[in-house]
Amino acid sequence: MKEHSELFKQNMAMVYPIIILFGIYVTVNGHITPGGGFQGGTILAAAFMVHYLATFSTNIKLVILNRLEKILYLSLLLLSVTVVFYLNGLMPPSLKSWYLLTMNMLISLKVCSGLTVVFFRFVLFESR
Repeated sequence: MKEHSELFKQNMAMVYPIIILFGIYVTVNGHITPGGGFQGGTILAAAFMVHYLATFSTNIKLVILNRLEKILYLSLLLLSVTVVFYLNGLMPPSLKSWYLLTMNMLISLKVCSGLTVVFFRFVLFESR
């Protein structure tokens, strides 16, 4: 593959923190404003995609990301079932905002890991 210029790599290195901060911002403010877990997760996954497109670096462990996605899905499922069936009428309003924030963070991490795995599967295995 053709290498990018050093100027392009350095500019992209300055963009990564901005993408990650914006993804975290959308995730954290998702229970207050429109947006949240899915949108923040896609923005965070875009940071991985931009990093690959700028450096062509494939030092990511897809097996670990795949396992992380499954663990996050299980924790998301267990937390939501626990809250709906056991704490439905017992949770004070102050805890509901923390519950929504936790759900948004779990969804964001799950979407980020899932989209990153899909992107790298297409790039590494399907492009042959």
